[in-house]
Amino acid sequence: MKFLDQAKIYLKSGDGGRGCVAFRREKYIEFGGPNGGDGGKGGCVWFEAVENLNTLIDFRYQQHFKAQNGQHGMGSEMSGAKGEDLIIKVPVGTEIVADDGETIIADMVEPGQKFMIAKGGDGGRGNTHFKTATNQAPRYAEPGWPGVEMWVWLRLKIIADVGLIGLPNAGKSTFLTAVTKARPKIADYPFTTLHPNLGVAWVDSKEIVLADIPGLIEGAHEGTGLGDRFLKHVERCSVFLHLIDGTAEDVVQSYKTIRTELELYKSALSSKPEVIALNKTDSLAEKEITQKVSALEKATSSPIFAISAIAGKNTTECLRKIAQFVPLKKTKTTTDEETEATTEKLPQKKIWSPLD
Repeated sequence: MKFLDQAKIYLKSGDGGRGCVAFRREKYIEFGGPNGGDGGKGGCVWFEAVENLNTLIDFRYQQHFKAQNGQHGMGSEMSGAKGEDLIIKVPVGTEIVADDGETIIADMVEPGQKFMIAKGGDGGRGNTHFKTATNQAPRYAEPGWPGVEMWVWLRLKIIADVGLIGLPNAGKSTFLTAVTKARPKIADYPFTTLHPNLGVAWVDSKEIVLADIPGLIEGAHEGTGLGDRFLKHVERCSVFLHLIDGTAEDVVQSYKTIRTELELYKSALSSKPEVIALNKTDSLAEKEITQKVSALEKATSSPIFAISAIAGKNTTECLRKIAQFVPLKKTKTTTDEETEATTEKLPQKKIWSPLD
């Protein structure tokens, strides 16, 4: 399945049905009077976050979503039926952004979270409502109110505990493969990873979700290489694991390059906790490892883990350090009353899902 983390879609809630102009025509009722019914309310458009989706690829094939219109009113004071609501399912972590590309309308971060983005139009009143002492046969009814229409951006930000960052070929995908069951593409050339990959690691009975993003290079904020568009996938992470290629000539400059790109992308990222690891130490002599670790400790004022992802050296110790910054997962308990309240709040009507 192709990974797509951004899509633009058109939404329209249902129009309200128009009111009816009708009169009673029974044989034995001398002054019949009006009896036109009201129009039905248009359907609303909802978003729902679900766990079994991890990409927005399905929105590439369908960009227009419209809820059902309300039915028109009828005679004998019969109101039109309400239009069915439209529920659009999106992956957990999806941001709903206005057409300007900046205003965040909703952030779908919890499984089962629901948000009504477009309310259906109200139905028009029938001519029964306009009967007065001086106008006993009104020949007017209200038209239905139009629904809300808009273009919105969907932007997926992967929800993970740990973000793997570093230059291309720093060994991020290899580390992910070593500590999880994820199997991203691994090769000996830069930019092997073209889209984010997720993996789940366990350390001391604690679950940690890791996100591997494509490598950054100097000038990524200006679009060099793959740019910095994938950095949004680590915005929600609790901690960064900064992997540095131990075979590089200047490991300090490698570290500074990534830190500069983080600050230029968003200053908040540079303040997140960070664990630094010198990778590929299986290819280095002990003296060289000591020199590079010392240089990094002096430049960063932080402890440095000398690891080898491919050999499994010190990876467990590195994960234990990372786990200190990862909050414990909260277990939700929902009572029957809360479940019923949620069900009543969101009508289970017409559902659009990429899984259909």
